[in-house]
Amino acid sequence: MRRERLAEIMRFGVVGVVATAIHYGVYYVLLAVLSPTLSYTIGYAVSFCCNYVLSSRFTFRVGLSVGRAASFGVSHVLNYLIGVGLLNAFIALGVSSEIAPLPVFVLVVPINYLLVRFALTHKLLK
Repeated sequence: MRRERLAEIMRFGVVGVVATAIHYGVYYVLLAVLSPTLSYTIGYAVSFCCNYVLSSRFTFRVGLSVGRAASFGVSHVLNYLIGVGLLNAFIALGVSSEIAPLPVFVLVVPINYLLVRFALTHKLLK
């Protein structure tokens, strides 16, 4: 693996940890008053904004633009749908709603990397 790709993946990991912490923090706080799905959705929306800026500037080192934001948004719609589906599946299987997002985050990260990389650079694996 080329050195630049490895560095990009490491930066993606840092941004992912920050965005995931924001997402989970908002989710956990809102879970006291809202349903798991609504809490997950609001947490996702809040972390999305931070994630776009950090992914563009820090991870993939591209500028911010309306087109990239739209592509990023489309890639995250799919990621959100997969995530909220998995969240509800884990809850239905008996995982507590407090920790159900944790395995979801683990499963959606590789998918998210490819989707975000393509959205911001229009390259999947190069």
